[in-house]
This record gives sequence, C-alpha cells and structure tokens, in this order.
Amino acid sequence: MLKGPLVTDSPEPTAVNPLRDPRDRRLPLIAGPSSMVMFGVTGDLARKKLLPAIYDLTHRGLLPPSFGLVGFGRRDWSDEDFQEYVRKSVSEHARTPFTDSVFEQLRGGLRFVTGEFDDKAAFDRLTEVVSELDATRGTGGNHAFYLSIPPSAFPEVCQQLADSGLNTPRDGSWRRVVIEKPFGHDLASARELNDVVEKAFRPEDVFRIDHYLGKETVQNILALRFANQMFEPVWNATYVDHVQITMAEDIGIGSRAGYYDGIGTARDVIQNHLLQLLALTAMEEPVSFRASDLRAEKEKVLSAVELPEDLAAHTARGQYVGGWQGGEKVRSYLEEDGIPADSTTETFAAIRLDIATRRWAGVPFYLRAGKRLGRRVTEIAVILKRAPFLPFRSTDTADLGQNAIVIRVQPDEGVTMRFGSKVPGTQMEVRDVTMDFAYGMNFTEESPEAYERLILDMLLGDPPLFPRQKEVELSWKILDPITEFWAENLRPAPYRPGSWGPDTAHEMLARDGRTWRRP
Repeated sequence: MLKGPLVTDSPEPTAVNPLRDPRDRRLPLIAGPSSMVMFGVTGDLARKKLLPAIYDLTHRGLLPPSFGLVGFGRRDWSDEDFQEYVRKSVSEHARTPFTDSVFEQLRGGLRFVTGEFDDKAAFDRLTEVVSELDATRGTGGNHAFYLSIPPSAFPEVCQQLADSGLNTPRDGSWRRVVIEKPFGHDLASARELNDVVEKAFRPEDVFRIDHYLGKETVQNILALRFANQMFEPVWNATYVDHVQITMAEDIGIGSRAGYYDGIGTARDVIQNHLLQLLALTAMEEPVSFRASDLRAEKEKVLSAVELPEDLAAHTARGQYVGGWQGGEKVRSYLEEDGIPADSTTETFAAIRLDIATRRWAGVPFYLRAGKRLGRRVTEIAVILKRAPFLPFRSTDTADLGQNAIVIRVQPDEGVTMRFGSKVPGTQMEVRDVTMDFAYGMNFTEESPEAYERLILDMLLGDPPLFPRQKEVELSWKILDPITEFWAENLRPAPYRPGSWGPDTAHEMLARDGRTWRRP
C-alpha cells in the first residue's frame, strides 16, 4: 500500500492527500478547485478544441464539480448566451458523448464578461466575476488565464491583468497564464514576447502550449526509448543511418491567410513541432521525468544542433500550384483568398540538421513539412544502416530496403518496424516486411485529445510537456539563419498538389545518396 509522503518544510509536517499521490494508478489525478478565464473564446481554436477539451475532461471526471470557466470577448452576451454557445460547441466537437447531466455540471460555472482588451472597466468586472466564483463555486483563488489571442494583444492583456491584480495569487492559491504558439516569429520577437508575459507572471507560472507534445504518440517516444532494452543499443550513430521527421497535410491554408502569409511553414511548424520531435528522438535518458530533468536533456540536444554549411544544397522550400487533388480541382497558394500575387511565403520546407554529440555524430536529421502533400501524416522514421555483409546474391535482396523504426504520430497512431524476411518458396528471396503496433488495436481506451492532457496538466501545475523559454530561444537560433538565407537567396520552388513536395527537396536527399521515405 502506498504511503503519502510528508511535507517537512513547515513546523508541523502534514500528510499529503494519498488520493493525489502520482505513484498511485488506482485513481486518475483530478484537478483541484480552480477556474479558467479564456480570452479569444469566440475563435476557432476555442470553439473546436479548447471548449470541447474542457467538456471532455468534465465528462471523464477529471475536473472538480465546481470548476469555473469565464469567457472574455467583445460580444454583448449574457451568461445564458455564453452557455448556449458552449453547448453548441461541445455538442458538435467534443470527443466524448454529449450528455445533459455532464453539461449541467459545467453550465453552473460558466460566466461571460463583455469588453475590449483596453477596457479597464471590463477587467474590473472580470475581477468581480472571479471573486464571485471563489465565493459561490469554491475555486479557492486558483485561476488560469488562457490567451487564445494574437501575440500582438499579449502586452495589453497582461498589463490589464497586472493592473487589476488578477495576476497575483494570495493565501496559498495560484495564478497561471497559458500562451499558444507562435512564440514570436524570430529570436528577437520571442524574447520581447517573453519579457511582456514575465512582467505579469512568474516564469514557473507561464505555460507555453505546443499541442503536439500532448499527443499520446509523442509521449510514447519516451516510453518506447527508455522502457525497452531492445531499442537503446541501436539508437545511435553506430547503427542509425539517418532520421526523417515528416509532418504532411493534404489541405491548403484554408482561412488562415491573414496569419500564414509572411510566416510560412518553417516558422509555423518546424520551429516548434518538428524541433520538439527531434529533441525527444535524440535526447539522452533523463534522470527522472521531472520537468527540470526532461527539459534539460531536450535543451542539450537543441544546443548541439549544427546547420549545414551549404544552406542552398541542404534546405528546400516550395509553394503549391493549382491542379487536381483527390478528384477535386484546387487553387494555387497565390490564388488563395487574401494572398498577394507576389507572395514568396513557402508552403513546404525541408532542412537537414546534424547533432554534434557522440551518440549522433555523422547522422543527419531530415525535417520536412508542407501543405497540399500526398496525405495527412506525421511520423518519425529512424532508418538503420544496411547490414555490413550480406551472404546473398544480389538478386536475392533486390527488394530489400533498410531496416526502420517508424513512430506514427498521426493519424494512425502507433509504431511500425520494417525488416527483411524470406519469401516462402524454393528460392532465396528476401523482401521487406513490417511488424505493426497500433493504439486502436491494443488498447480499449481511446486516446484523449492533446488539449485535454495539456489543460489538465496546467491545472495540476505539472509542466514537463510545456517548453520553457530557453527551448523556444534555442529553436529560433536554429531556424533564424535558414529563413534569413531563404529571404535573400532562395525563392520557393513550385510543386503539384498531391505530390510530396518540389523536386528540390528530392534533390536535397539525393546529394547525400538517400531518398525520402513515402509515408
């Protein structure tokens, strides 16, 4: 039986609630008394992801019955109007079944405050609403502020929160702020953004959300590598030839023109999602999964990344043209609504990176991401070297490729191992086969959405899955020289919708004697 540890930093040690012992797997960890104030609650992210995630957590019993949710926006809504908005959102987009009893529990804590970000009176009303939740819902002064708004609005909102005192915890309570990517558009802006946020909140109270880190398969990278003896011996330069990390989408930019143009694929997903996947793939084993230990190992990897000397030869960028995809005629990027006809923003990016450590010396990491590609898929492919000696005739192994360990992040979450096997028959013929693990086939419980995990971890004050400022800055130090080179020397090359990027991306790997894996 697990015994609750004692808290010994006070004159009279008190026992920790044994039901909140992280070692006890009999009960899930449940957030304590708390509320969330959501700025940008009428946006697509809140409507399709955040509000459904909060409902799903409520449905799973992981939020306290008295949880409060306050929307802040310009719409002239009453609390009842907001409640109906939330009902519509969660009934359309929630992962778990919609039931009136669960929603009624959530409805009791729903409040709405009308106002602009520069409206001091609105923040005074917000202060009153938060105090009312403390009194009527028992939220205990524990409040999170979710900034689902453009980074340009952060200074105004953070200053208003500071002026109203909402950022300051009292009597053992906590106040936290959640910010969404992008964390700036380069190193300088990332530092400016961080200065703005940390003027109002302590660094340990700032939670930067990268929703990819909440995906079960991303977390499974740690389990795959460090809970199994079979992978560690080959997870190094002695056996690994190269690593490919792919994030492909089969859609265009949709309605994101205002954000996407001028940002591009490299800043949108490589700087955060793909570099985080690289860090988790290449990091050394942490001494524990405490946030400080896990982040330290990721930061070591990012600080050891080296750019290729010839950026023209070892990077590629592209822009999709019009054509047919999936039996449907689609527009080119330059024909999308709101995109200037002379835009040089890339919709495809590929780069080679090297890691200057003993484990990975000489092993290139190829990262690629793009829109209007062959299919929607995110995967990490660890490609192993060929066996040094094959006692077969060349015709016996004509169909044999390289062994690979492929971690599928989405959509078919799981792991595939590719290796050679003899084809049944009288002749010696070796061909690639795969051994597959799929989450949906091996576990009865459906994987929660990433935002469910991340929102719950934030309310619990558990930060390992949230990158801290140093990781953000290291990532921009990697990407900034590439985007600066592109702006001056490398226009995006055209590629057809439904293809796997421009010819320049394939030529990039061909120079190294390799080819892109087709997911």
